[in-house]
Amino acid sequence: ESLTIVIVLFKEPFELINETLQNISGFNIIIIDNDDNHQLKEKILKEFKIHKYILNKKNNGFSAGYNQGIKLSTTKFTLVLGPDCIISPKDINVLVKKISLYQDALIVSPTAYDKKNELTYSGGPLPENGKMDKILELEGDVCVESALGACMLFRTLDIQKYDLLFDENFFLYFSDVDLCRKIKTLNKSIIQTKEAICIHQHGNIKVKNKFKKIYIREFNYTHDMLYYFFKIKNKQNLEII
Repeated sequence: ESLTIVIVLFKEPFELINETLQNISGFNIIIIDNDDNHQLKEKILKEFKIHKYILNKKNNGFSAGYNQGIKLSTTKFTLVLGPDCIISPKDINVLVKKISLYQDALIVSPTAYDKKNELTYSGGPLPENGKMDKILELEGDVCVESALGACMLFRTLDIQKYDLLFDENFFLYFSDVDLCRKIKTLNKSIIQTKEAICIHQHGNIKVKNKFKKIYIREFNYTHDMLYYFFKIKNKQNLEII
């Protein structure tokens, strides 16, 4: 097997992750569960062959979970995939074909649709360069400044060579755009292709308690956004010096 798929879980219901896993059962799958959910693990392992399944007693965040899974990948390609992101083997193979075609690209991502089959956000400018809610109408393969972390394909060797791990100071948001910004500074490319598609539900926090939901969204989003711009400012100051 030449491809590993890394999925990070936190309080996802079985029905949601079941739908995602149904489509990708033929690949090496690594699951990192930040909720230490033994019952969910048991349920999933009854239905699917999972290469590695890690339960974390402490939730260190989405970025740390992705990194944990990425470091366990030993295949030629690594795909990071959100638990609410559905992609078919055919579309994964298109991503592999594209990253093999574009040697200068460090990430290739698909074009995202929602469950109503309407085009949704999958990539565009970095936050400092434009609004991140504009949906691109693609004709083919396009270089984007930023791709959505819900579905990103890497060459595994590139992750080590260019240190393409996520900054773990980002708990839930902005780690994907931060990584894309790093790729831009390396003068490498990020490709979004129209030929591969995924189904993705945006911003659907799975925590049931509405106050916790507000806290997770508002606190983490604000913290991660401020940290992102703090990093940029510091780097710009260093460049001037």
